[in-house]
Amino acid sequence: MSAPHLRRNTPPQSTPAASSATVTVYASPASWIESDALDQCRQVAALDGMVHVAGMPDLHPGKGAPIGAAMASTVLYPFLVGSDIGCGIAVFPIALKRPVPERLAARFPDLDRALDPDRDAGDPAWDAVEGGIPAGYLDGLGTVGRGNHFVELARIETVLEPDHAIRLGLAGGDLVLIVHSGSRGMGERILRAHTEVHGAGPAPDPAAYLAMHDDAVRWGSVNRRLLAARVAHALGAEPTEPIVDQSHNLVEVRDGGYLHRKGAAPGDGRDVLIAGTRGTRSYLVAAHAGPGANYSVAHGAGRKMSRADALRRGRAKHTVEELRRTPLGSLVVCGDRQLLFEEAPAAYKRIEQVIGDLVEHELATPVATTVPLVTYKTPDLGSTPPGDRRDHRRGRGRR
Repeated sequence: MSAPHLRRNTPPQSTPAASSATVTVYASPASWIESDALDQCRQVAALDGMVHVAGMPDLHPGKGAPIGAAMASTVLYPFLVGSDIGCGIAVFPIALKRPVPERLAARFPDLDRALDPDRDAGDPAWDAVEGGIPAGYLDGLGTVGRGNHFVELARIETVLEPDHAIRLGLAGGDLVLIVHSGSRGMGERILRAHTEVHGAGPAPDPAAYLAMHDDAVRWGSVNRRLLAARVAHALGAEPTEPIVDQSHNLVEVRDGGYLHRKGAAPGDGRDVLIAGTRGTRSYLVAAHAGPGANYSVAHGAGRKMSRADALRRGRAKHTVEELRRTPLGSLVVCGDRQLLFEEAPAAYKRIEQVIGDLVEHELATPVATTVPLVTYKTPDLGSTPPGDRRDHRRGRGRR
């Protein structure tokens, strides 16, 4: 597979906002961007203190704020980060001798079952934790979560930038674990504590919010390491350090203000895994976005259907068994039938278009593609022992 053929230097789509803040969407005319998402960008731009809103090519409507946007302001707004603070994607090399998807899918552990320091004290996955658990928060620890979260065993398919891939220690045919998860219930508690008093208003004490926020971001990273270690041990491999680990729901202090990212990855010289779907390729990119894009890039393909639409349309077109094996031949481990339909590949935009827009606007350079072998969403409870099912319900946590 070669890099996408792209037009160059097509200007990003700019739109007026109700305040002095500017709104720029880095998507080509061929990209599907819902009008509701654009409306949300304008609404955000009208907030007090807002300076610039940059929409990514995976932009789509969210609950109160757009997803796939980076928003710079002189005021800190917790709702622009959302409840899953620290959600992100990490990539871990993994060495397996004979990666047969059917055999490996059956060996994935129950990642809805939280790790308990007392009950699971001897679990070797704990070795992946260094420096303790941020804020001592244990609810949902070592679990992947619902929604679009996943753990995926994938293969490096095509290397597009060999020198960069070598620096990351990657070559075509190598295997990696891709882990997409966040802070579980921790981020939700932080946001709820704010909104119950201040609604969608700004943080009255930015330093206090940032202290809790930073714990949640660190917690999400620790959890991704735990998840990768749990899977590696279950598959008979040694855990490794991540070569990529970037959060796409966070706020950072930058240039004297606050840069909020909601479904947008840091793009200032970082390596980022931009996820496709469980039935398509994903892209590892070298990001080099500047101030116009608020130093950010896309985080994934971006939804084009609501969950309700995906469920309704999917049930009319597919059976559950059809969705358990993708057109690429990969397998999907998911005991939640509704989630299978809600997260079907057809519910998302074309990842090639998203990557093409990033390249066209000179925000990122594709380094390599990955192709899924096994994508884990939830355990297949039909093969889970009853005792583990009870643990699964207790340890699920909240998003």
